[in-house]
Amino acid sequence: MNGRKAFSVAPEDAGERLDRWLSGRLGASVSRSRLQALIRAGSVMQGEKPVTETKLKIAEGEVYTLLIPEAAPAEPEAEAISLDVLFEDDALIVINKPAGLVVHPAPGNWSGTLVNALLHHCGDSLSGIGGVRRPGIVHRLDRDTSGVMVVAKTDNAHRILSESFADHGRSGDLERAYIALVWGAPERMSGTINAPLGRHAQSRTLRAVVPAGRSDARHAVTRYQVQQRYGTDGSGKAFAAKVECRLETGRTHQIRVHMAHIGHPLIGDADYGRAFRTKVNRLPEDIRPTVAAFPRQALHARLLAFRHPETGDLMRFEAEPPSDMMALTKALDIL
Repeated sequence: MNGRKAFSVAPEDAGERLDRWLSGRLGASVSRSRLQALIRAGSVMQGEKPVTETKLKIAEGEVYTLLIPEAAPAEPEAEAISLDVLFEDDALIVINKPAGLVVHPAPGNWSGTLVNALLHHCGDSLSGIGGVRRPGIVHRLDRDTSGVMVVAKTDNAHRILSESFADHGRSGDLERAYIALVWGAPERMSGTINAPLGRHAQSRTLRAVVPAGRSDARHAVTRYQVQQRYGTDGSGKAFAAKVECRLETGRTHQIRVHMAHIGHPLIGDADYGRAFRTKVNRLPEDIRPTVAAFPRQALHARLLAFRHPETGDLMRFEAEPPSDMMALTKALDIL
């Protein structure tokens, strides 16, 4: 959608926020996130004056003109990168992301990302967000986390899915389950980790459990279920465990930080499991090399369920862990 549209404020709309009011006039044709970006960029005019405040209170009789630019070409280039597609239609695409694939281009990873792959695979059917033609990523997996992801292909699908993920499924059918292989095993077979996350004191790219009152603290809840314990050490405690984690919130590195917080970091996690690196030396010699060589955090998004943004159908997708995690699990089974 592009061009110029003018809207007049009716008496019953006086006092409404500009972004919400315009969103109601435009319907599903432009997502809220794109509309807010257009306002901040000066694409909304009141007379000859651009309005850049999304929360501006509007008044009766005012006329606002919205200029919607042509979608700019995406900066990343399309690349013929193979995708494991679980489902695709005109509104969305669901993939099984391999470990090692970065979702967004960033310094040091300008190519070879999921965005580059989607540009090649989907072409012009991608969701335009913020005036830039790019894949409608509505949630992310860390580079070294494998598993199921959904990507929007239209503004409407992006808006609805983004709202669902932002709501964390509290008022809908969003469901996310991960398989993690961790050092040791929680004493209880199931439990809930309710611990706010914020910036790590020593690294801007990492997260940490922080006091709830801190300005950057974000509510974070993970539910876990121990599926299997592997072996015992000299004190009678398990060497490792397979744990299913379900997210009630979706913070950066949430499962990794929460499991480390309760004393059971993910095997292979170089950021949050550093203190457990030497534990591999206490494993039997026949499995030690497999565990020591595992190159990433042992985390896989095995299940994603959500309502289709167009049809309302409940969509449910599962993917088995990739070969490296299966090999690691097989090695731990020997314990």
